[in-house]
Amino acid sequence: MSGHSKWATTKHQKAVTDARRGAAFTKIANMITIAAREGGDPEFNFKLRLAVEKAKATSMPKDNIERAITRGTGKGDGANKVEELTYEAYGPGGSALIITALTDNKLRAFTDIRSTVNKFGGRMAEAGSVSYMFDKKGQIIVSHKPEQSDDVQLAAIDLGVDDVDTEGELTRIITSSHDLQKVRQGLIDGGFTVDEADLKWICKIPHELSDEDHVKLDRLIDNLDLLDDVTTIDTNVA
Repeated sequence: MSGHSKWATTKHQKAVTDARRGAAFTKIANMITIAAREGGDPEFNFKLRLAVEKAKATSMPKDNIERAITRGTGKGDGANKVEELTYEAYGPGGSALIITALTDNKLRAFTDIRSTVNKFGGRMAEAGSVSYMFDKKGQIIVSHKPEQSDDVQLAAIDLGVDDVDTEGELTRIITSSHDLQKVRQGLIDGGFTVDEADLKWICKIPHELSDEDHVKLDRLIDNLDLLDDVTTIDTNVA
């Protein structure tokens, strides 16, 4: 199991997002709407269940969740207007980014993302020029006491994961996209606290940055995350 990646950007982004709970409501509602297109019952729609759990973790009101599900199933106001879009970009120090947006206005989303990328030391990339560096995988974040890290790692390995990496009180587990549900449930059944479980763009070969460029990249990610349409930013940075 690889231990080279400190996934600092992942942890940094999570902390920033958690601190913006109010702004996150719009983003999570759009996630629920998109997921609900595959079925409005979280019991039978794993993607929807994850989105609803994320909404509850941010204390989103129940009415907001139900409206987002209704909209996703084509019954509510604004049904079928939200689209999922993926953009590719280069960031400071030769870093690569995949930016996912959920929006009801493609022009606004692209304009805001391009402006932010350009302003903070990056540039937009052609489709395919960045994504070949990544694979779509499942990512699970488990929180635990520092002395429990070995237990978490061993449990993850027993569940057949692709990679596992611990720093302090957080362990990141990478699975195939098909095994995300199985591994997540196995960890929960094992008594571990799953903070996050999502499909993510995971880089094949981590890219190293200088401390200065890392600060610049974090600033770019912070400002992209402020955009209502942007839901996730994945990078190839270790």
